[in-house]
Amino acid sequence: MHKVTKWHMNGTPPPAVTGPGLHQIEAWVFDLDNTLYPASCNLFDQIDVKMGAFIADFLGLDLDSARSLQKRYFLDYGTTLRGLMTRHGLDPDDFLDHVHNIDLSPIPPSPALDAALANLPGRKLIFTNGTARHAERVMGRLGVRHHFDGVFDIIASEYVPKPEPRVYGALVDLHGLNPEATVMIEDIARNLKPAADLGMTTVWVRTDSPWAGEEAECGHVHYQTDDLTGWLEAVPTP
Repeated sequence: MHKVTKWHMNGTPPPAVTGPGLHQIEAWVFDLDNTLYPASCNLFDQIDVKMGAFIADFLGLDLDSARSLQKRYFLDYGTTLRGLMTRHGLDPDDFLDHVHNIDLSPIPPSPALDAALANLPGRKLIFTNGTARHAERVMGRLGVRHHFDGVFDIIASEYVPKPEPRVYGALVDLHGLNPEATVMIEDIARNLKPAADLGMTTVWVRTDSPWAGEEAECGHVHYQTDDLTGWLEAVPTP
């Protein structure tokens, strides 16, 4: 079992990140929202409002009923989109275009993340339940697009969301990953279990959302941190 490193953004330097073979990692797989940028940017508040309005219009519901359905489908199907597709035959493209048409100005450019990624050896990929277009916009806003070799998005997964295990297998196959030489970084702890089952090293980026930490203590989280950039800066390099 890898050492679990816990620390917070309290102004003190983080301890060195240590673990078997971490300096020999060949690929780094990053979730996008609330992982690559801080959850404090609150982008999901915008997406949440847009989803509720879309559902209300699509199904002819009042906003309270639409939001209730939105949350239930997220819990039952992994994404609200998957629930709407399964239960109501929704065309996903219209939904995705609508909910990701948001203001990205709350995300500040991050020279520190840019530098940390530059010093990180190996390939870097985005693995998101959102769209590649949304990922491109977010990476551009952060100033880190040039570090990433590709985006595996909800369309590439045929609209099957994390944490469905076969989606992780598709990611590995498409990008030729060696799971035992791959790190996956994600803000929702349960989404790391299929990665760990494949042999990946996992990093949970903690947020204030209680549901995002569900299953964090089940043994599939190898590292956890409140500060992605600080954690990456502490990774040993060859």
